[in-house]
Amino acid sequence: MDFTRTVLVTGGSGFIGSHLVCSLVNHHPDWRIINLDNLDYCHSPRSLESIESRKNYTFIWGDVCNSRLLDRIFSTEDVDVVFHLAAKTHVESSFESSSSFQRVNVDGTRVLLDAAHRAPRQPRRFIYVSSDEVYGGSRGEVFDESSPLRPTNPYAATKAAAERLVRSYWDKYQFPVIITRSNNVYGPRQYTEKVIPRFLTLLQENNKCTVQGTLPVSRHFLFVSDAVDAFLLVLEKGVAGEIYNVGTSFEIPIAQLAQELVRMVKNVPRSEVNDWLEFVPDRPQVDLRYPIRCEKLQQLGWRAEVSWAEGIRQTVKWYQDHPDFWSARTKRNDKNSPNPWAQFAPCLD
Repeated sequence: MDFTRTVLVTGGSGFIGSHLVCSLVNHHPDWRIINLDNLDYCHSPRSLESIESRKNYTFIWGDVCNSRLLDRIFSTEDVDVVFHLAAKTHVESSFESSSSFQRVNVDGTRVLLDAAHRAPRQPRRFIYVSSDEVYGGSRGEVFDESSPLRPTNPYAATKAAAERLVRSYWDKYQFPVIITRSNNVYGPRQYTEKVIPRFLTLLQENNKCTVQGTLPVSRHFLFVSDAVDAFLLVLEKGVAGEIYNVGTSFEIPIAQLAQELVRMVKNVPRSEVNDWLEFVPDRPQVDLRYPIRCEKLQQLGWRAEVSWAEGIRQTVKWYQDHPDFWSARTKRNDKNSPNPWAQFAPCLD
């Protein structure tokens, strides 16, 4: 079959990446979708079982830091679009292993950019998916795309550094990059280290929700399908060289989030909700909130369509219906896989 477009998604077996890949495969049968993923602990092949047999889907088990693999992909696949989501994202882990975050988030982005820029036919769009955490915690302001970057933890610092790399390819080569900065994204299939699935997993195991610290920390939560819609809109209507915030007006304190999930999962009286909360020591550095403005994206026609009530209902139901999704996950074995790219994976350098 002749495909009209080839799209490379890095980190396509992760939470957001798998939703993006499924949307692309299902809605664009005339596009070839390539998923490059090293199946790290928080990524699962099970997230893509529904599309594994589709003719317009290709999985490549590999490391975004493997320059030989990336050169091979771009020299043979005529990639038109890159969505770069591959990253290490757990903030607490970034304090414990900052070098691994530097390797994947910064060096991996550099390798990918180099390979894409050197390709015989350069991609017409390179979309880098960043985070609202690059702004640092709000000091009363609401961040727009021109706000200064003040990352306060190693994860956010590596995302900000990767953004600078991406931007440098636009400044020097006019390489057609676009950067997005998202609020907290939630929904089905998110790994259990993130706050919503962590609380849900604890409650399903009859344990208390462990709320970190006593500061009034709150977050803006965006349902995953709305995030995917934003990325696809930016692909079609976004302007090369620009940055787009992807956010929501819905904000909730983390302690209140825990209380709401207790009521939904345990169905206890309000007077007993706090019995299911346990306050534990905070992580080394915490930002209270990340409010962002999204007028630039809204001018392209984007609006968040899924309300918090509907999004959290869908999320809770999914975790109730799939209690063993992560505990039962399995990784691919490249020795037994017909994947022609297996010779390149895994890369340990």
